Amino acid sequence: MDKRIVYAGNNGEKDRSDCRVALEITASGGIQIELVSKVKSLYGDTIIRISKEVLKFFLIEHAKLIIEDKGALDFVICARLEAAIKQVVKTDKEFLPTMLNENLYTTAFDRPRFSRLYLPGNTPSLMINSGIHKSNGIILDLEDAVAEEKKNEARCLVRNALRSLDFLGSERMVRINQLPMGLEDLYFIVPHNVNLILVPKCEHASQIHQVNESIEKMKRAQPDDRIWLMPIIESALGVMNAFEIAKSATNVVAIAIGLEDYTADIGVHRTAEGKESLFARMQLVNVCKAAGIQAIDSVFSDVGDLEGLKRNVEASKALGFDGMGCIHPRQVKIINDNFLPSHEEIEKAKIIVTAFMEAKRNGLGVVSIGTKMVDAPVVKRAQRVIDLAVSNGVLDAKWSNN
Repeated sequence: MDKRIVYAGNNGEKDRSDCRVALEITASGGIQIELVSKVKSLYGDTIIRISKEVLKFFLIEHAKLIIEDKGALDFVICARLEAAIKQVVKTDKEFLPTMLNENLYTTAFDRPRFSRLYLPGNTPSLMINSGIHKSNGIILDLEDAVAEEKKNEARCLVRNALRSLDFLGSERMVRINQLPMGLEDLYFIVPHNVNLILVPKCEHASQIHQVNESIEKMKRAQPDDRIWLMPIIESALGVMNAFEIAKSATNVVAIAIGLEDYTADIGVHRTAEGKESLFARMQLVNVCKAAGIQAIDSVFSDVGDLEGLKRNVEASKALGFDGMGCIHPRQVKIINDNFLPSHEEIEKAKIIVTAFMEAKRNGLGVVSIGTKMVDAPVVKRAQRVIDLAVSNGVLDAKWSNN
């Protein structure tokens, strides 16, 4: 065992629901714990008991431990302490919190993914209660939102969050690091019922194969419990290889585009108008439609400009995208509302689908509304609007009986 003092966690002025631990392995003296916490009188005994359980699990008999608590929940304390221990003790053991029964759900290949809320993977205060924002997906981010020296801490925290937090039905997503580092992240998420993994800076199908080969080695208990993949295209090469990536595996359910990195790669500035990225975005939409998967647009980075976000969502939907990322909870409702079919779209779709069903009943090969002929692609698009409206509860599934 290494005898230096090691640290894990955060104790900054603005940090909440977190703690920082300082651990020193000693040769004798037993376990000595110093707790600094405003809630020491209420929860001090519990925090110390949990800390002793973790130390005992890793066979540590003598140590000095200082815990600076800022209201951390049990799963956070365990993650911080484990991260500190693994800096001085070589071990593959994991101290796992109990998996909530509420988190043992799977998600469908084609479920709506209008909104996906990014949350930093090393900031517990933003994870707790994140399900209440009602985004279609919650992304615990191990990549850009986590400093290089905090990667291991974040992995423990994200793993514990997947087991301990109730996501209230949102699709449980994790953005891993760019490969090859991202392959190490998989050990912390695959066994813990992650629903979907985002693969950043994807440029080749071989990267998807690498991820799937690693997942296969960590097969979970339920053989039919698939983990979906969402590659993120962030370079000119990725755009050109997008179809190869889309068709690389049957568990690729969507492709997202990351415009900050893409525009940097082609040497231009990202603008609100988006002319500089139009080719890439349309290429992505066409590729996804051809492959039968969802196209996901980039995040809108100005969290204070909600009118701008609304215009952006409308433009995105008009291009054919099926959803986009969010970087703040206040963006979720606007994205969800504006990706849903409008009342006018639903009414028009009902007329088209009704005409199609009537033509089918009468054995007619041609669908017409008044004097206008309706082509098969128009019927297909109308049916998709109906399906979206029904699956999101804005249209009764038995609407055609009314």
